[in-house]
Parts: sequence; C-alpha cells; structure tokens
Amino acid sequence: MKIIQITDTHFSPGKPHFNGNWAPLLSWIEETGADLIVHTGDLTVDGADKDEDIAFSMDLMRQVSIPMLIVPGNHDVGHLKGSDQPVNADRLARWRSLAGDDRWLENAAGWRFIGLNSLLLGHEDDEEEAQFEWLAKALEDRAGRRVALFAHKPLFVDAPDEGDTGYWSDRPAQRRRLYDLISAHDVALFASGHLHWAWQGRFDNTQLTWGPSAAFIIDKMEREMRQPRCRRLRIHRPGRPLRLRQEHAAARPCRPRPRRSWRDPDQRERYVRCRGRRPQHRHGFSVLRPLSASDGL
Repeated sequence: MKIIQITDTHFSPGKPHFNGNWAPLLSWIEETGADLIVHTGDLTVDGADKDEDIAFSMDLMRQVSIPMLIVPGNHDVGHLKGSDQPVNADRLARWRSLAGDDRWLENAAGWRFIGLNSLLLGHEDDEEEAQFEWLAKALEDRAGRRVALFAHKPLFVDAPDEGDTGYWSDRPAQRRRLYDLISAHDVALFASGHLHWAWQGRFDNTQLTWGPSAAFIIDKMEREMRQPRCRRLRIHRPGRPLRLRQEHAAARPCRPRPRRSWRDPDQRERYVRCRGRRPQHRHGFSVLRPLSASDGL
C-alpha cells in the first residue's frame, strides 16, 4: 500500500501566494498510483476565520481521484489560548461543516490509520478530553492491526523530554499522554507537518516523520538533528512483509529573505519567501512507496 503525505499547503482565494503549487502537485499525485493521500493540516491560509478559504481549498482537494484524509492545522481551526486565533467552538464548527471531521480512523491492508486534531491539545477542556477518550478506544479496538497516527503538530521539536515549546509542538502534559498511548499500543508511525521541515527519526519503537510544506520551505528542506536520521521506513503488513520508504521531493536551493507577512497585518506570524523564485517551485511532500532492488537493500 502506497501512502502520500502532503502538508501545509496554505491555499486561499484571497491570498493566492501558493495556489500555483497545486497544479504540479496534483499532476504528480495522480501519476504515483498511490492508494491513499493524507493531508496533515494547514490546508488553508486563514480557514480559522474565513469560510471561503476552507471552501476554496476543499474544492482543490476534490480534484484528486485518490482517496484523501485531512486533519486540520492551526491556520484551519486556530491555536492555543492567548494566541491571535485560539481554537473555539465557532472555528471547529466551520471546519467540521466545510471540510469534515477533525479526527478520523481508516482501516486498510492490516493497518489502522488515525488522524488527530492536535490543535485541541493544550486547551485542557471537554474537546481535548473527548479526543483522548476517542483515541484510547480507537487504539484498544484495533483488533491486531498496526497503527499509524497523523497529526499537524509534531510530538517534539528537539528532544522527546523537552519542555514547553509553545507554538511549535505538543505541550508536555499532552505529549506525555500521547507517549503512554503510543507505547501501550505499539504505534508504528507518527507523521506530522507544521514545522515546514522534513525529518525522520525514532522514539522508542515508533517511526517519526515530519512532512515538508507543499507551500514553501524555510532555509533547508531537511532539518539537521542531533540524533541520526532514519532514512528508510520499514513497515510489515501482517501475513506478508511490505517494505516502504519515505521520499522527499527535491526543492531548489534558494537563499531565504524575510518579506512582509502574507497573513493579515495584525497577525504575529511571519514567513519566508524566496526572492527571484516563483513559489510554485518550492513545494515538498512525503511518499511511502515499496522498496525495490534498485534501492540497494
């Protein structure tokens, strides 16, 4: 089974900076023969406040002939309390009405794929607790299937036991609860986006994958980490070995320069664009594909 992860596409009808990336990305996806696409959030630029951003972006996603599952990102449903756009009932309702469920599970080929709304984590409210209860049940009821989790935010940025990174990863208390569930149920893969970097590593028995943004990258495509990167992801399907690996699309090198924010002026986040390069050349995506003899294994 071949799965493609895309993430952080940042589409918008009103801020079309990265809309030009979609045509080449769609063409490539259709040529891969993948069985499933998983979008790990930040589908939009400002879906947290604008219906039209979600509606426009979902119309693009419906052009894909391959089944697709999507979890929301902070640009889609908001972020932590005290941020410019905190997650609230209105923002969750907007996503659920226009894009669908913000958490899901799918069974295929001896696997259970689970999508989480990581933007609920850290609020310590009824929505967060309901998702943890749902996740625990989804793991307990997997009936022997291997498990892959997909979420927008990574578990950590630099180290599994790091403190609160605020915007960038899950908060320590919620991260600990996820670790406990992952360990108890032998979760094979945790794939995320958000950081606009590509990286692969391990935490205990779980493969960690960061998908690079399909909108733009920051500095380098791949993040340099202290721990060795795991270059190949091997997954074994019950009853029949299946070897998969992750690939990252090549991105042209450029020297990033700070430019004006492409968010609303009152937003604090600033992004990097590349002077002299068309943004549609700056996309990335993750692929899980069967290994072959040409891979030298």
